[in-house]
Amino acid sequence: MKAIRDDIKEVLVSEEEIDAIVTRIAGEIDRDYSGEGRKLVMVCILKGSLPFMGDLMKRVTVPVEIDCMKVSSYGKGTESSGQIHISLDLIRPDIAECDILIIEDIVDSGVTLSHLTKYLEFKGARSVKCATLLDKPSRRKVEFVPDYCGKVVPDEFVVGYGLDYNEMYRALPYVGVLKPEVYEK
Repeated sequence: MKAIRDDIKEVLVSEEEIDAIVTRIAGEIDRDYSGEGRKLVMVCILKGSLPFMGDLMKRVTVPVEIDCMKVSSYGKGTESSGQIHISLDLIRPDIAECDILIIEDIVDSGVTLSHLTKYLEFKGARSVKCATLLDKPSRRKVEFVPDYCGKVVPDEFVVGYGLDYNEMYRALPYVGVLKPEVYEK
């Protein structure tokens, strides 16, 4: 049986680089949310952001609550459909007191996060920001800039560290470029 690592063309973000990114972003979050009266709620966008969220919340030193949402725009393909589907919503009676920090694995077209930011603002959140491990600004379809960005990456199909293709490759400890022959079948 072939190992999933054999489907990786190259490692784009190593385990060590991910560790440094997480440490840096945690420091930025600590700096920005250290004020009195802040109620930081980190919202993990399932499933891809789980590893990033898990590592990030271990390094943040300010008081933080965690929650999850499941939002998709991809389905089973490699391109965003542009249709946003919320299958697990954020339900909080105290949302007006919350400083929401959306934790995302990658910002690609920007459509999902632009929509989600506006949606959480509409629901009454005190503030809404976004932290992403990876950013592909070359693929933007709407204006969206993450507040915290780990690394800008080229327009390649990437997997690993939570990122998937048809639910596979999430468990890789690094981010790699998937060989085109895997998804062009």
